[in-house]
Amino acid sequence: MGTITKRLAAAAELLLVGPGVVFIAALFFRSIQSRDLEPAHTANRIVMWYVGLGPSIGLWGLLVALPLAGFGLGVVTLVRLWGADAELRRAADQTLSALRDHIATTLVASTTLVAAGVLSIVVFHMLTN
Repeated sequence: MGTITKRLAAAAELLLVGPGVVFIAALFFRSIQSRDLEPAHTANRIVMWYVGLGPSIGLWGLLVALPLAGFGLGVVTLVRLWGADAELRRAADQTLSALRDHIATTLVASTTLVAAGVLSIVVFHMLTN
């Protein structure tokens, strides 16, 4: 699989998951403060736009079919790349070996990132109330 084909697959995946990401982000921003204030007001307008499309286009089309197509494209692309690219398999093996060798550090780094995420959400919630 050539570089151009990989880039096209990546761009197509971004386009396919984009509407779902926008909708989920709008739900989040709509829920963090009063809908009279920004960004919740704009987020609410986005959510209502999706709702106005109806279930066949909004729910099934933009929020199920497109991400499902992106998932399928991603799986097919990754399977083809995995089978054809020995360098990718070697890099994945080296990465997993390094993570296994440093499992304690990996867990500390992962939980630190999770803690930072939880803390930022809590602080943001506290500031908006």
